[in-house]
Amino acid sequence: MKFQHTVSYVAIVTGLAGGLIAPATANAQMSESASQGADEDIIIVSARRRDERLTDVPIAITAYSAEKLEQQGAVDITDIGLTTPNTTLEASRGTNSTLSAFIRGIGQQDPVSGFEQGVGIYLDDVYLNRPQAAVLDIYDVERIEVLRGPQGTLYGRNTIGGAVKYVTKRLPQDPSFKAKATYGTYDQAEAVVTASMPIGDIVRVGASGARLSRGGFGDNLTNGLENYNKDIWAGRGTLEVGGYGEPILVRISGDYTKDESNPRGGHRLIPGAVSGAPVLDDVFDTRGGLNDPIQDIEAYGLSMNITANLSDTITFRSISAWRKDDTATPIDFDALPAVDLDVPGLYLNEQISQEFQLLYEGDKLNGLVGFYYLDAKADTLFDVRLFTTFAGLTAFTEADVDTETYAVFADFTYDFTEQFSLSVGGRYTWDERTASILRQNYLGGGSPTFGGAGIPFGGPSTDFEGSANFKKFTPRASISYKPTPDHNIYASFSQGFKGGGFDPRGVGVNAPTTNASGIPSDAEVASFLSFDPEEVDSYEIGYKGSLLDGSLNLAIAGFYTDYKNVQIPGSVACVVGGLPSFCGVINNAGKATLKGLEFEANARLGQDMLASGDRVTLSGSLGYIDAQYDEYITNIGGVPTDVAEFREVQNTPKWTASGTFAYSAPVGEGDIYLGTTLSYRSKTNQFEIANPYIDQKGFALWDANLVYTAPDDRWSIGLHGKNLTNKKYKTSGYTFVAADPTTGAIALGANGQPISTLGPEGTLTAFYGNPRQVFVTAGVKF
Repeated sequence: MKFQHTVSYVAIVTGLAGGLIAPATANAQMSESASQGADEDIIIVSARRRDERLTDVPIAITAYSAEKLEQQGAVDITDIGLTTPNTTLEASRGTNSTLSAFIRGIGQQDPVSGFEQGVGIYLDDVYLNRPQAAVLDIYDVERIEVLRGPQGTLYGRNTIGGAVKYVTKRLPQDPSFKAKATYGTYDQAEAVVTASMPIGDIVRVGASGARLSRGGFGDNLTNGLENYNKDIWAGRGTLEVGGYGEPILVRISGDYTKDESNPRGGHRLIPGAVSGAPVLDDVFDTRGGLNDPIQDIEAYGLSMNITANLSDTITFRSISAWRKDDTATPIDFDALPAVDLDVPGLYLNEQISQEFQLLYEGDKLNGLVGFYYLDAKADTLFDVRLFTTFAGLTAFTEADVDTETYAVFADFTYDFTEQFSLSVGGRYTWDERTASILRQNYLGGGSPTFGGAGIPFGGPSTDFEGSANFKKFTPRASISYKPTPDHNIYASFSQGFKGGGFDPRGVGVNAPTTNASGIPSDAEVASFLSFDPEEVDSYEIGYKGSLLDGSLNLAIAGFYTDYKNVQIPGSVACVVGGLPSFCGVINNAGKATLKGLEFEANARLGQDMLASGDRVTLSGSLGYIDAQYDEYITNIGGVPTDVAEFREVQNTPKWTASGTFAYSAPVGEGDIYLGTTLSYRSKTNQFEIANPYIDQKGFALWDANLVYTAPDDRWSIGLHGKNLTNKKYKTSGYTFVAADPTTGAIALGANGQPISTLGPEGTLTAFYGNPRQVFVTAGVKF
C-alpha cells in the first residue's frame, strides 16, 4: 500500500508536554484515504524519506506539529528542549540567538570558529553550519522534529548526537492570508503576517513577516539598557512551481532575520574582590559596562529544493542553499563597569551546500542514495581586554576556520516478510579543515579592529596557517520485528563521526618544544593547536505500539553509546610572554559511556464525557541517562593525568520528564483547548568540572494554556502562562576562579570568596532562563 504525498498535517496524537509528540515520529502526516472511520488514528511518517506508519520506523524521534506549538504558545526552538527526553536546547551564555544543543550527552556549547556542533540544526533540510542565529523563532512552521542518536545515512551533514529539523509550511493552492498578534508581560508585543496566492495553475508565491519584541526581564544598572529584551524583524519568501499532482515540485525560499536586541548581561554570583560590589538581588540585572560594538545580528539565506518523480518507484531530489550570518556582540565576562575581562566580538559565517538524493520505493525494497557537499567559512574576531589588570592589556584574536566536506551515503530497507525487515546504510565523509589564526597583544587600549588605540606589544603569540583532512566510513543497521501491524520491536546500531580541527584561541608560543631556543617549530605549533575527530558507536533497542484501538501510543527506547576521543574545548587564565592573559585549551580527553532509557506516551483517557466530541488526554515523556567519563586525560604539572572520576558530562541532566494533562471540547461552533504542562530536569553541570556556583540543581517548570478556535480555523484566541511559579534557574555561565586541577574543588581566599585567576574582581557569572510570562494571542485566517 502506498500513501499519497499530497496530504494534510493533522494533530491526531494528542499533545505531549508542549507539542504534538508522535513517539518516534518525524512527519505527523495522515493519508486522506485514512482519515475516515476506524483508521483515523493512523499516523504516517517520513523519517526515512518515504511515507510509513509511525509504528514501522525504527528511529527515536519526537515531532511537534504547528497546531500543538500554537496551542502551547511556543516562542522559539528552545521551548521544545524542556519536553523532549534527554535533550537540552538553550541560548548560549552571553547571547540571545546563539544555540547550545545537546542530545543524549553529546553536543557543543563553544560558539567560536573551529568547533563543530554535535547536534545538527536544519532549516527546511538545509544544515546550519554555525550556532549563531540558530535559536530559531517559531512562526509559519509546519513542524519541528528532534532525532536522537547519530544521523548521516539519510540526508545532509553527519551529526553524532542527533538533529533538530525546523520545517516551514508549504504554500496552499488557494489564496490565503493569516495574521497573529501577541501581547503580554514585559511589554511583549509581536505580530506575524503570512500571505500567499497562486499565479496560474502551477505557480504559487507567498511571504511571511514577523515583528518580535519584548522588554527586558531586568536592567543594566551601568548603561541603562534593558537586559534580556528582544528586538527582532524577520521574514520569509517562497516561490513554488509544480507539486499538488504534478511530477515536479520546485521550491525556492529566502529568509532574513535582523536581531537588534541588547547584549545579554550576566549576573555575578560573588561580590567584587576589589570593588566590593555586592551580589544584585535581581538575577536578571547586571552591571556590565561594555556596549561596544553595538549588538547586531543579521542572518539570511536562499535555498532551492527540487523534487522530481521520475517514475512510480524512483524520485530525485536536489537541495541547494547559500547562507550568511554576521554577529557583532559585546560580552562583559565579569559583569562590572570597569574595563576588565571585557570581550567585544565578531562572528562572520558563510556557507554553500548542495545535496542530491535518489530514492527508490518498491514493494519490498525501499531506500535512497545521496551526495552532500558543504563549503563553509567561519571567521571569529575578538578582544580580551584586561585594562585594569596590566597597563591596558588586550589580547586580540582573529581565527578564520574554513570547512570543506564531501559525503556519499545510502540507506536501504528490505521487507523479508510482513513481520520482519532489515535496514542497512552507510556514509563515507571527507572533511578538510583549513585554519588561519592570529593572536596579538596590545597595550594602552583595544585592538584597531574594535576601534581601540592600543600599540602592538611584541610579536604575535600565534601566527598559524594550516590544514588537516579527516575521512571516515560510518555504517548503520537495524532490524524490525512486528508481531502485529500495531507493534514494532527493533534494534539498531549506528556510528557517528565529527571531524577534528584547530583551537582558534590557542597560543602558539606556549606550545611544548624541544628546540634549544625555546621557540616552537611550525610542526610543534600545529600539533599543539590541533585536535582529533570524535567517534561514536551507538546501540539502541526499542518498542513502539498503538494499543486499545489507538487510545494509547507508546515509544520506549534503550540506548548505549560508546563515545571516543571526546573534544573538550575551553578557555583558562594563562601567562603569555610574562603577561597575564586568556588562552584557549582543547584536548581529546578520552572516553565516555552514555546509556539510558526514553519513554513517551499519549493516552486518550476519555471521550464524550461532559459533551459530545470532548476528549481528555494525558501525555508524558521520561528520559534517563547515565553519562560518565571512563577516561579523561589532562595535563597537571606537565604530567598527563586521568581525572575521569572528578569530571561530569556537561549539559546532560540524569533525569528529564514532562507531562501534559489536556481537555478539548466543541464549544458553540468552535473548539476549546485547556492544557497544563509540568516539566522537570535534574541537576545539570554547566561544564565538565563541577561548580556549585553555576551548576543548576533540579527544578520543575509549570505552564498552562487556554485556546479557543473558531470553525475552520477562521480565528482563534489564546491565553498562555509560562513558568507560572516564577522559578529562577541557571542555563549557563562563566568561571575564572582558582580550582584544584584534579578534583576541580574551588579554592577560597582569606575572605571566604573564590580566588580570581584572571582580572582583579573574579568572574563567576550566570545566565538564567525566562521568568514567569503571561501573554494573549489572537489570530485570523482567510
